[in-house]
Formats: sequence, C-alpha cells, structure tokens
Amino acid sequence: MPDLHYEILHGCEAGKIICGVDEVGRGPLAGPVLAAAAILPREGLPPDIAARIRDSKQLSEKQREALFPILTELCCHAVAEASVAEIGQLNILHASMLAMRRAVEALGTKPDWALIDGNRAPKLDCPATPIVKGDAKSLSIAIAAIIAKVTRDRLMKQLAEQHPGYGWERNAGYGTAEHLAALREQGPTIWHRDGFAPVAQARLASK
Repeated sequence: MPDLHYEILHGCEAGKIICGVDEVGRGPLAGPVLAAAAILPREGLPPDIAARIRDSKQLSEKQREALFPILTELCCHAVAEASVAEIGQLNILHASMLAMRRAVEALGTKPDWALIDGNRAPKLDCPATPIVKGDAKSLSIAIAAIIAKVTRDRLMKQLAEQHPGYGWERNAGYGTAEHLAALREQGPTIWHRDGFAPVAQARLASK
C-alpha cells in the first residue's frame, strides 16, 4: 500500500513541496502517452481517502473513476501528453519522459522535489528521484497514476466513437486480439503508432 515514506524522506514534513509523477500508455498500439503530476495538500488526504489509494493497476475502473473527482479536487495536479507523432519521432521512452516533464511544468506550483515512477527520471527544473514500482510505494505517485489512467481511458473512449471497431473503449489501445484483428481488417488510423511492429505491418499490408 502506498504511503508517505518517500515524501517524508524528501522533506514534506519540513514544508518542501513534493510532487509524484507517473505516465500511462507506453505499451498501447494507439493513442498518445499521458503523464500526471500530483502534489498532496499540506494537511494530507483524509484518512478514509488515503486508505482507498492503491497502485492504479490494482484498482477497478469503477474504483478509479470514484476516486478521480475527489483526488483532482483535493490535490494540485496537472496532466500532459506526448502525441502519436512525437512518439514516432522520439521513441516511446523519450516521449514518456517528455510527457512527464510537461506535466510537472504545468503544475501551478513549482515543486522542490519530484518522485518519478520507474527507473529513470526526465530532466526537470527540480531534483527528481526515480522509484521502481513507485505507484505501489509513494502516495503522491499513486495519485498521479490514477489521474493519468482515468484521463487516458476517457480519451480512448472518445476516440473509439470516432474510430469504431478497434475496441479502444475496452482495451485503451493495447494490442488485444480484438484490436489486432481490426488492424488487419480495417488498417491503421491516424492514432496508431507506426513505430510499433503490428501497426507497421498493417500499414504495409494496406498499401
């Protein structure tokens, strides 16, 4: 269960502003990669809300959706993305770093320190600490992960209405059997990532 160990370690109890950062959407074949940055309120979260926070992958969609309006109301936060074109230009790793940097820069408050989910950190205007599986360890990273996940899932549902048949409303752009079958039958859309092998193969086949 995520807690405040890393936030305290980096000075939150001494008044330092600590933000958690996470991204979602590295693996999908379609859609942008999104990142969120979140800063806990100085008084902390209400205990009943903090007790409901988990690694976003351990929460159901219903649980994430229920937490989303509460967390976005209580926490200073920002969401940013790197586009499909940027993923193609930079590769998915560097596009993820770009999205995370943009999210931190979009915060209304400049953090004193950033806690980053993963094994490397983007270049920021503040010090940053990468934490492997940080969304299961740090409360602020876990909150950022929930905000990013809900935001991207909602976006992919909107895109699914414009591009039916790929199942994005269910798979969020990941390479499920349904999605791969639609790629072969319908070909790629403008939202597909050409640098990913199944998309590149479908693009060639459709020419």
